[in-house]
Amino acid sequence: MSQAEDAPTFPSRRDFLKTSTAAAVATGFARVPGAWAAGSDTIRVGVIGCGGRGTGAATNVLNAAPGVKIVAMGDAFKDRLEASKAQLLKDPKHAAMIDVPAERSFVGLDAFEKVIATDADYIILATPPGFRPEHLKAAVAAGKNIFTEKPLAVDGPGIRSVLETYEQAKAKNLAIVGGTQRRHGKGYIETMKRVHDGALGELQAARAYWNQGALWNKPRQAEWSDLEWQMRNWLYFTWLSGDHIVEQHIHNLDVVNWAMNAHPVKALGLGGRQVRTGPEWGHIFDHFTIDYEYPSGAHMLSMCRQIAGTEGRVAEDLQGTLGSCATSQDAKRYVITGKNAWRLDPEEVGLDPYVQEHVDLIASIRKGEPLNELKMVAESTLTAIMGRMSAYTGQSVTWEQALGSQQALVPPSSQLAWGPMPVPPVAEPGKTELV
Repeated sequence: MSQAEDAPTFPSRRDFLKTSTAAAVATGFARVPGAWAAGSDTIRVGVIGCGGRGTGAATNVLNAAPGVKIVAMGDAFKDRLEASKAQLLKDPKHAAMIDVPAERSFVGLDAFEKVIATDADYIILATPPGFRPEHLKAAVAAGKNIFTEKPLAVDGPGIRSVLETYEQAKAKNLAIVGGTQRRHGKGYIETMKRVHDGALGELQAARAYWNQGALWNKPRQAEWSDLEWQMRNWLYFTWLSGDHIVEQHIHNLDVVNWAMNAHPVKALGLGGRQVRTGPEWGHIFDHFTIDYEYPSGAHMLSMCRQIAGTEGRVAEDLQGTLGSCATSQDAKRYVITGKNAWRLDPEEVGLDPYVQEHVDLIASIRKGEPLNELKMVAESTLTAIMGRMSAYTGQSVTWEQALGSQQALVPPSSQLAWGPMPVPPVAEPGKTELV
């Protein structure tokens, strides 16, 4: 994932508000109470989850706008907290924007509660996704604006919790952006404008891909408990990540949902564990292929893979009655062919979307027009979950079945402790039950 290396030259606050992006300006929301009306326009950021993505998101928000300060940080592990803080302080442009003394540096499974309890008004949630519903609920209850990484949950009960939190956030006029940064990239915004204006005609089919090689793995240390080992290798445990179709492929599924202006009504898929078969890889699959059906009758072929030495592709394709479309954030490719042919010059893609999503969120807060993407990202998360459910069981899964599922993968936080935690068996299609 890309991260900005250098902070841009910041405009004045007046210019910043004038030039807030189309994604923020085009969305109409009720005005929020003036969180900064009491005298300070500073965005006070609290970071929950200090791994690679949390550190990246903290860097992104510092590059997004003037008047931003990181004032609190928390992680389950002290070494990650300290490493993240040191990494942020390496950049001399950011040193003055970081004020995280020992009394606002929190370690442990309850670190999220302590960060939320500070005077931070902009919370970054970047822990493993299994914790996201609880952390979202707590941050909204405390009246915080939120940047949350995707996905938003790993199971049906988690999604139901997030949808309840969405309604509470709306009632409080809170701003929430959800880590699907393609929604904030100029290439995708310009492409989707044309798709929704009919450049492709009626959409008939789509393809979505996230095929790549292997990812990192941290060898287990003798002093680690089961829980610590799983959390330090969270990608490989469904209760923490949702499996890679949920944690990673959600980006491409979200693009197709955006294009279709809908979520799928049914999924039928397959997948397995072909190469990553050892216990060090937890119990997730290493490949999935899902057929999704949309309300219009259009279908999407979804494919994702994490296998070393295989051909990579991260992209989306759309087919309509008047033409086709190809998009890829990595390749900076945004092309429509057919009757309404169009192409975006790769040099015109604009600001890094990982920064742009924070630009849009901050602009919406300061303008009193809060973005709230929680429901949209929850639907894309459930799209991925229903595909996983189908592949794990070998059964077709409807939207209602996925949303109403009673299978709660994440233990209540009150039951988590640094001790034993058995690894569930690898799912077997035809044997694993649909719950």
